[in-house]
Amino acid sequence: MGDSGIQFYNRTTGEVETEVVYGEQWLRWILFNPFGQIALYAVAKRAWFSRWYGWRMNSTGSASRVKPFIKQYDIVESEHVKAADDFASFNDFFYRKLKPEARPVDAADDSAVFPADGRHLGFAKASAVEGVFVKGQRFNLSKLLGDQKLAERFADGAAVFSRLCPVDYHRFHFPVAGIPGEARLINGPLYSVNPLALRDRLSILWENKRFITEIESEQFGKVLMLEIGATNVGSVNHTFVPTRPVAKGEEKGYFAFGGSATLTLFEPGRVKLDEDLLEQSAQQRELYAKVGDRLGTILS
Repeated sequence: MGDSGIQFYNRTTGEVETEVVYGEQWLRWILFNPFGQIALYAVAKRAWFSRWYGWRMNSTGSASRVKPFIKQYDIVESEHVKAADDFASFNDFFYRKLKPEARPVDAADDSAVFPADGRHLGFAKASAVEGVFVKGQRFNLSKLLGDQKLAERFADGAAVFSRLCPVDYHRFHFPVAGIPGEARLINGPLYSVNPLALRDRLSILWENKRFITEIESEQFGKVLMLEIGATNVGSVNHTFVPTRPVAKGEEKGYFAFGGSATLTLFEPGRVKLDEDLLEQSAQQRELYAKVGDRLGTILS
């Protein structure tokens, strides 16, 4: 495992750490080698490739990868509902369930929480996001949402981008309590959402396959939650029931194998993002936090 050069601030330890990238050598080859870029456009971004890889990760033979993976990436086995020997495949392990006590949800009435384990970026105003991973790249909210009116409504609201690595817990949860609508699909390719890729082209976020769910929250107004697919993500699976009220921190769904991301958008004047999230993001450095941890509070 090499030094990826991708640094993040770990909220739990209070330290700046360097990310260990699963498949980094392959990722760098496909992004920065001319032959790798040919492979990217011909194969890696294609849905069939991710389905094929997902099929491999669903095979019973792939279960042999689970224990070495847990050991290599220091994954806390005691948090899992299933023991390592009980997973039927690598994908079964990948979208594993955790014991409820492993991810306590912030109990404060005025808080919103991170929807997933991962590395997060937070911005007070979505329309002002630029140079997230490299100077000059601007966030295109209209293309991301596929709806100009919706983009105008959320342009001056807060945005939280949450990136999940293959080593992370891969179920995603509701950041606020409320009533969710149907998940709307915008189809697209499946490029990597690793910073190595986003530094090269931020537009991946509004090109990739993604789902958008509108949540009506009594406390936070309308909140948008997006799940963004990526290379080797076999599928985005929703487990919630549209129009049924959900609690803050309740499961919304899970990603099959691969890196992936979520994006949470708030209306203007609704939420004050936590200072450490804003400070790290201003330095173009992600903040690592777990699902259920506070991301911000109601703006009073």
